[in-house]
Amino acid sequence: MPFQPRVAILVPAPDYYEKWQPAFARKAAALTAAGLIVEQRMWSDAGDLSGFDLVLPLFAWGYQRDVAGWYALLDRMEAAALPVANPVAVLRWNSDKAYLAELAAQHVAVVPTVEVAALDDAALADARARLGADEVVVKPAISGGADGTHRIAAGDAIPADALGQRRLVQPLMPGILAEGEYSLFFFGGIFSHAIVKRPASGDFRVQEQFGGRESDWDASAEARALAAAALAAAPAPPVYARVDMVGDAAGVLHIMELELIEPSLFLHHAPDRGAAFGHAVYAAI
Repeated sequence: MPFQPRVAILVPAPDYYEKWQPAFARKAAALTAAGLIVEQRMWSDAGDLSGFDLVLPLFAWGYQRDVAGWYALLDRMEAAALPVANPVAVLRWNSDKAYLAELAAQHVAVVPTVEVAALDDAALADARARLGADEVVVKPAISGGADGTHRIAAGDAIPADALGQRRLVQPLMPGILAEGEYSLFFFGGIFSHAIVKRPASGDFRVQEQFGGRESDWDASAEARALAAAALAAAPAPPVYARVDMVGDAAGVLHIMELELIEPSLFLHHAPDRGAAFGHAVYAAI
């Protein structure tokens, strides 16, 4: 009988508000088809993970709401030298969007970003001046699912949850409203598929829980090259990756973020329905 490695997928607590089970089923099916035995472990109370051939934090959703718990888990997995994909060094690096500054320093086109240690009216005015933008988006540096993300027009008050907090300030990119946000998916470093996510009318957030919708997208050579350049900056090659990007007023693409921890992979849009994903994970063992 052929060897069947055991992999643990880290998942949210049972009362987590977002529906993660349908996407879990797609990922688990792809991994099972590749010859892996899949088990679930709650990321916030994972227990002993030493018996698994690979740990996948694919559904560690909500980690941004328990940052201390998340970093403690990373420290524990690293100290135990557990096999993790993506590697712990990649997960830690990707947890804080300060990595955008690193990408910019390496001449990768990213959405212009100003980091503010404690957001107030003066800091926001300074960020607007530096960005040359009246309408901005503010978000936590450690965030997910658009948690704490706000669109602030000129004259708007700073939302209470952002006031006095460390925040990233970015211009509202015209492309998000005109064309949407593009996502490119890579497995084992090889491009798999791409989608475009469009916000609901009157919104700027593309997540499904806010009415966003997605469709297939034929990624351009420019988009693929930009994604590859961004991924090359990671501390180690990621086994799986989603690269989100958006156009500026001229249509030039900029990296919005790299999703290397717990991304929705939209495997139902992949031509092979996730076979490449399953093979990349198997190859990482």
